[in-house]
Amino acid sequence: MSAQFHAPRRGPLIFLVLMLAVVASVVRLDLLPALADASGSAGELLGFLARFTAPELKPAFLAKVGQGLLETLAISLIGTLLAVIGAVALALPASGRWGQVASVVSRFCLNVLRSVPELVWATITVLAAGLGPFAGTLALGLHTAGVLGRLYAEALENADQRPEAALRAAGAPVVPAFVYGVLPMVAPQWLAYGLYRWEMNIRMAAVLGFVGAGGLGAQLYYAMSLFQEARAATIIVAMLLLSWAVDAVSGALRRHFVLAA
Repeated sequence: MSAQFHAPRRGPLIFLVLMLAVVASVVRLDLLPALADASGSAGELLGFLARFTAPELKPAFLAKVGQGLLETLAISLIGTLLAVIGAVALALPASGRWGQVASVVSRFCLNVLRSVPELVWATITVLAAGLGPFAGTLALGLHTAGVLGRLYAEALENADQRPEAALRAAGAPVVPAFVYGVLPMVAPQWLAYGLYRWEMNIRMAAVLGFVGAGGLGAQLYYAMSLFQEARAATIIVAMLLLSWAVDAVSGALRRHFVLAA
């Protein structure tokens, strides 16, 4: 009764705090002068955007964009595959199956991997491995391994342990007991998580090129640096088409395996 009585009074206070936070953010970021400047140069901005409405369609350039598209797809695919392998390797000890010490160490590794954004990982891998798609693949793999490892470990913790325990009690070794007792329950979740992250990585793979990690992002950065709006528009369209295609394929695969499970 007391909670119900005080709840309406807290509503205006929370709203006031949020409004003050918004106003403080606007002042801190100097958004009002920026908006005033933008309104004064609206014609120039519209002209800049208009130059993106005529993508370049020369066959030679389209072939180059196609190569970048395939490179971006390969970066996302291999990066996600490496991440899945690393995630499984860290999720097993992180779920507590190998003792408390192994769980703490592996969870710390997962936290480090996913706490560093992909762009930061890409900057590090570019410095370590040089410019090109290999750096982008490593960056995606490292960050995504941290994300998937946490999800995989939670799926293992929430899985029913009784089938595995029954197999162990019947004399089955550790690995077969896990493969036949636990893995069938968590495999659909693991696959769904992996496909979802692949969808996200296809977008991030296109962005990583801005720091020299190859793919469509590198081509877009080059075109924008030279103010080649028509070529930039073509590359952006290619990014959108690739993202749409991967989303469609990933969604179809998830639905197929969920129904099969």
